[in-house]
Amino acid sequence: MGTQSDATDARPRRVTAKDIATSLGVSRATVGFVLNNTAGQTISEATRRRVIAEANRLGYRPHAAARALARGRTNTVLLILPDWPIDFSVRNNIEEASNALDDAGYALLIATPHDSGRARPLWETVELDAVIGYLPFAPRTVEAMRAAGVTRIIPDPNTSAPPYREPGTTLQVEHLASLGHRSLAYADTADPRLATLGHERWEAAQRASEAMGCSIRRLPIDLYDESANAAALAWRSEGVTGVLAYNDDVAAALAGAALRSGISVPEELSVIGHDDAPIANLFEPRLSTIRLDTAGFGRQLASLAIARIEGSTSEPSQLDTPIVQLIERSSTAPLAGPTAL
Repeated sequence: MGTQSDATDARPRRVTAKDIATSLGVSRATVGFVLNNTAGQTISEATRRRVIAEANRLGYRPHAAARALARGRTNTVLLILPDWPIDFSVRNNIEEASNALDDAGYALLIATPHDSGRARPLWETVELDAVIGYLPFAPRTVEAMRAAGVTRIIPDPNTSAPPYREPGTTLQVEHLASLGHRSLAYADTADPRLATLGHERWEAAQRASEAMGCSIRRLPIDLYDESANAAALAWRSEGVTGVLAYNDDVAAALAGAALRSGISVPEELSVIGHDDAPIANLFEPRLSTIRLDTAGFGRQLASLAIARIEGSTSEPSQLDTPIVQLIERSSTAPLAGPTAL
């Protein structure tokens, strides 16, 4: 039985420019000029064709690292995801960013750092043109990236972007208030990975409720236990008539629990979700929700990265807040009874 070193030695050797030059009896410089399509050379068309044909016959493949060094670019972009569940909106965003980068000739790598921190960061092991994050990177992370040679970091750590104000949550409150609901509740996510984002939406809900003259309370909803049932019953006893949910999954869990408890939706309880995930249109009653232009945000991520890499000044220096749109369906309705506006 052969050893591991025997198997390694048996692997085919990479064909080099020197092999092509030796086979054709031309200089290595000539082969290099042809393979790299170097401008300003006087190599004949016949010689160029011979070099390309021989390279194909021998199975030549350009060495990625050497090619990147020669042109100063790897055409590789890294997207760092927060440790979030990969839900509908995140998948849609990644897909559009990947497509836009691919159209421009760039490959997208994706990584999610975890609290354990055992895996070596990709920016230390892969040559990258840019690193993108959904959220600003911590100063220590920025320092580590720069030490590894990453010069293009998005969002730009040297620029203070305006705070993200959760416009979708504000629109949820405004929709329920416009239907006459003044006693509201926020069905938050119980997923600890989303605690920061859930808290930001809760704060946005509080601000919007105060501006609209509404009261609001909050309970976390776990999709895998009875917390949705408990919240529906508690909120009915407290006189809540409108619920805004962290996302459509939570909205469906809460609306389903209400219906199972004999609370009619939307006649007794209006429920609005967030993200316009497929479940919003599959659930019955169909869920009102907030649609985010996650596809456009993904394309914007890609465009900003490409502009930084290629030195364009026509692109914005920071990411814009994604466009949001109210999608009104049958899970929300005007408040019935004498207290309705």
